Parts: sequence; C-alpha cells; structure tokens
Amino acid sequence: MSQVIYVMGVAGSGKSTVGRQFAEATGLPFYDGDDFHPDANVEKMAAGQPLTDEDRADWLAAIHRFVVEKLEAGESLVLACSALKARYRATLSAGIEAQTTWVYLEGSYNLIKSRMEARKDHFMPPALLQSQFDALEPPADAVVLSIDAAPEVLVERLKEQVLR
Repeated sequence: MSQVIYVMGVAGSGKSTVGRQFAEATGLPFYDGDDFHPDANVEKMAAGQPLTDEDRADWLAAIHRFVVEKLEAGESLVLACSALKARYRATLSAGIEAQTTWVYLEGSYNLIKSRMEARKDHFMPPALLQSQFDALEPPADAVVLSIDAAPEVLVERLKEQVLR
C-alpha cells in the first residue's frame, strides 16, 4: 500500500533537510510543503507577518489534493510540512489516515532560533518563530524525534521506526 510520510515541526526544525535525506535513503520522492504556498503567503511571511488559519486553508488543501493524487496512483512519498495544529493535520490526512505517517521534529526554541539565524535565503524570518511555537499543538500520534541529533542520525532512526 502506498503511503505518505509527513515530516512536521516549526520553521527551522529541519523538516526539509531530514525529509529530503530520508527520501534519498529510501528511494522515495520528496516534496516540500513550502513549494505549495501561494505567492501572497510567502510575501506575508517575508514581511514578518505570521499566517492566519485562513491564509493556510488553500495551502493545506493544495497539499492534500497533491498527496491524494500520488497515493491513488500507487506512489509513496515524503512531504515536509509544518502542520502545526491538529486540525491542519486532520485536513492533510483526511480520507487517507491509514496511509499517513506523521514524523514530528521536536526542538527547543533557542536551538531552532540559532539555526534560523544561520540560514540564508529563506523567506521565513527568525522573528516569526515565536508565532510558530504559539500555534504548535504537538501531535499525539507521531514518531517524535529530537533535533538535538544530527540529520543523519534522525534518518537512521526514521528508517528503523517507519520502515517496519
């Protein structure tokens, strides 16, 4: 059965890095949820304004449609997406719950802030990190990985826990 592995967490937690490395290690295609944002969302975040639930609605729906199409075609995939709230995750997994695995990259505010300050050319400014933590509803039904470990270590842990 095809499956989607969503790698979630706040901005700067390493979703794209870990998701991409996991996809490469397993031969699955990788997609970044950021690529599904409409220009208006990217511009808003780049201007230092957090997104509202209304801003996120079309973005989440677009990701869900894309994932469902892949699964219906018999394809598995890895997708990085913040999915901060339970209702966002419900939207993303609606009708495909049995084919969905959540991976939550958990880390402290200070560690993630330092990572965000070090990265270049990303539309999400560190000033918005607190809004991400404020919105975060940690999942109860996910593989939880502490980002204190290197991405390579997290990928190995994921392979052990997700590829049973």
